[in-house]
Amino acid sequence: MEGISDIKIIGFDENRPPMIRKEPYIELFFKLIHQAPKEWCNDFNQLVSKEKYAAKITPATGLYIESWVRNPDEISKILTSLKQAITTCSDNYIARAEAERKAATSAYGKPGESDAQTRLDRIIEALDFD
Repeated sequence: MEGISDIKIIGFDENRPPMIRKEPYIELFFKLIHQAPKEWCNDFNQLVSKEKYAAKITPATGLYIESWVRNPDEISKILTSLKQAITTCSDNYIARAEAERKAATSAYGKPGESDAQTRLDRIIEALDFD
């Protein structure tokens, strides 16, 4: 099963490999193992937007991280930086999802339970039979 913690870079886009061209930079299109959710992509874009060579991922597709370097020697550095950003982004996404799940459970009772049942359970719990 594909999950957030499984997201990682597996290589380059086969259709857009790194190439030396007349431009003073090399475009890089890193491919992820599977499509990332839109919220994860937005978080990732925000996280890496201030990097030396800004990277981005299109939330609609969520499969390729686009970036660039000035010379080939910088590719390993940017790959290391992107891998760290992916880990940070995934950890933050999982922590936020877990916090939201806990908040929903504590606010509304057990998952799948109606609001009326939750209200009744709280009234029963608050009764003092002494």
